Amino acid sequence: MRPNRFALRRSAAAVTAVALAAVLGAAAPAVHAAGTAPSAAAAAAAPDIPVANVKAHLTQLQSIATANGGNRGHGRPGYKASVDYVKAKLDAAGYTTTLQQFTASGAVGYNLIADWPGGDPDQVLMAGAHLDSVSSGAGINDNGSGSAAVLETALAVSRAQYQPDKHLRFAWWGAEELGLIGSRHYVNNLPTTERSRLSGYLNFDMIGSPNAGYFVYDDDPVIEKTFKDYFAGLSVPTEIETEGDGRSDHAPFKNVGVPVGGLFTGAGYTKSAAQAQKWGGTAGQAFDRCYHSSCDTTSNINDTALDRNSDAAAHAIWTLSADAGEPPTDGDVFTNTADVAIPDAGAAVTSPIAVTGRTGNAPSALRVGVDIKHTWRGDLVVDLVAPDGSAYRLKNSSSGDSADNVITTYTVNASGEAANGTWRLRVQDVARQDTGYVDSWKLTF
Repeated sequence: MRPNRFALRRSAAAVTAVALAAVLGAAAPAVHAAGTAPSAAAAAAAPDIPVANVKAHLTQLQSIATANGGNRGHGRPGYKASVDYVKAKLDAAGYTTTLQQFTASGAVGYNLIADWPGGDPDQVLMAGAHLDSVSSGAGINDNGSGSAAVLETALAVSRAQYQPDKHLRFAWWGAEELGLIGSRHYVNNLPTTERSRLSGYLNFDMIGSPNAGYFVYDDDPVIEKTFKDYFAGLSVPTEIETEGDGRSDHAPFKNVGVPVGGLFTGAGYTKSAAQAQKWGGTAGQAFDRCYHSSCDTTSNINDTALDRNSDAAAHAIWTLSADAGEPPTDGDVFTNTADVAIPDAGAAVTSPIAVTGRTGNAPSALRVGVDIKHTWRGDLVVDLVAPDGSAYRLKNSSSGDSADNVITTYTVNASGEAANGTWRLRVQDVARQDTGYVDSWKLTF
């Protein structure tokens, strides 16, 4: 990173058999089984990124630094050896790799670009990280962590033989520590027509800080939401990244209008008491006490943060490389964005959507997009209720499902139902202590 960058809450027995029986008996019409959720994403779900693999790359980068004067800085042999290591892995995995040379501070630098075959060349999703360290150390958190996570995600694409809708491109930047030199060189030398083909750039700069926080860039709302939704599914709160805002390799892309986003676990700033309470770690201590120091070695990594952020990177790449993340539709979408409070261990509530202008019956793959904010989603039973009162079960309660929120898309075979009429999302909280509300929901025909 460039210098000066700014338990389970209750026992499983909480959901009683009596409460479940009351819920199941509450729906007078028959409750039909719905499809699985999510509909499209299930076929293209990102794989788990093994943290052991990511750490193995960090071990190699440490060995390279140790063998080359203790660092992997721009213009030093340790940097070129790092590029050669990453390039060899990508070449063996079937990528088309390109070394882009530039000169900075009197020394030759390199960007490594890797393209995965296939995908729409007019829609290119990029992910990248800077590979150089400062001269004072091996740079394992800054930024071996981001570089290794991007590398392992690229290798996961190859292992899965993933065929995304968009073209995938990965990058490892040189001379970031000197002022974003490598990434700026790439962007400045990219023809305007090529820039227009970039649908987004994701940046990963320091994602394994030992006293980690969980920060998400707020530059593009779609990319930001993709990362936030992932961490919400883990019940990990996030904050907007401000310490290094605009001071890493996403900045040159943002400056020419490319949508950007990324992750960060903190550098030299101090973790507050409130942050330590929600994330763990030590209040009053820097997120990374070895930032830009000789102690930024393989012992300077938080394995949990590295694992979560590597998986989040893969999730975002898989999600954002699909066309809108959903299969094509005929364009008829009906939405209700009015909030509806869900009473704690109370009666079911409903949110209506009036469908008009359709002919015949609903489709056999009616998609129900649900956004419910709740502090213990296992409490919730969710149904789709058709205009004639027939109910389709979307989600059962589960005492072991301790995560926050229900944000997903279900598929329902509603071909026996007339399309026009008032459809309802019915939600009931069947256990005490946690609360929430229906934020929004939609039907896609």
